[in-house]
Amino acid sequence: MGLIFIIISISIVWVASLWKIFFSHSKPTFLNEGTPLHKKNVLLVVAHPDDESMFFSPTINYLTSKGHNLYLLCLSIGNADGMGSSRKDELYRACVVHKIQLQQVNVLDHPELQIITFDSYGVSGHCNHGDVHYGVRKFLHDSSPGNIEAWELVSINIMRKYSGLFDIWMSNLDVMQHPSGVMHCLLNEHPLKSFQAMAEHSSQWVWFRKLFVSFSSYTYVNTLRKIN
Repeated sequence: MGLIFIIISISIVWVASLWKIFFSHSKPTFLNEGTPLHKKNVLLVVAHPDDESMFFSPTINYLTSKGHNLYLLCLSIGNADGMGSSRKDELYRACVVHKIQLQQVNVLDHPELQIITFDSYGVSGHCNHGDVHYGVRKFLHDSSPGNIEAWELVSINIMRKYSGLFDIWMSNLDVMQHPSGVMHCLLNEHPLKSFQAMAEHSSQWVWFRKLFVSFSSYTYVNTLRKIN
């Protein structure tokens, strides 16, 4: 009887999560609405090709759906296995799926920049992800008079990271516990697009990344926190 109750409870939460993803849109308070008068220029900074699809799909879909002018800066071509040229092409194809204008995508291949945004943990603890975060922070510190607004993707613990749809409730609770405007929870209204974009990274689309995209909460929700 107890097991049946647990199964029914999980099923109810799952259905409620699906409903929230597909029918309860993200509030357009983040960066305002993307109207002609309020359209913002937004730069997304990532470490490797495929980071944008594995971790930032909810943010990308939100920004493009609201009409914001999105640019993507990737700080390497991902040449660790000698596949840099292929991975660069894959990134461009993924950006087509994400509806990012290709002329607004810049991939760096600088031999002395390997690699200097995520938060300081970088979702998975990858050192390059953390380096991007600190590089952006240094840029903000050196820029005066500090008129650039910056946000970081919040890293979560491993249980939440692989809870998939269920984490949208915890993410919303996290945002509610902070002052208004400090954090924003962005739902991915088109999670299938995350799979389609990641599939364009064919050299990286191996079985464990397919599982990651399926079960990762970052496919379904992003929590952004303002960098002070």
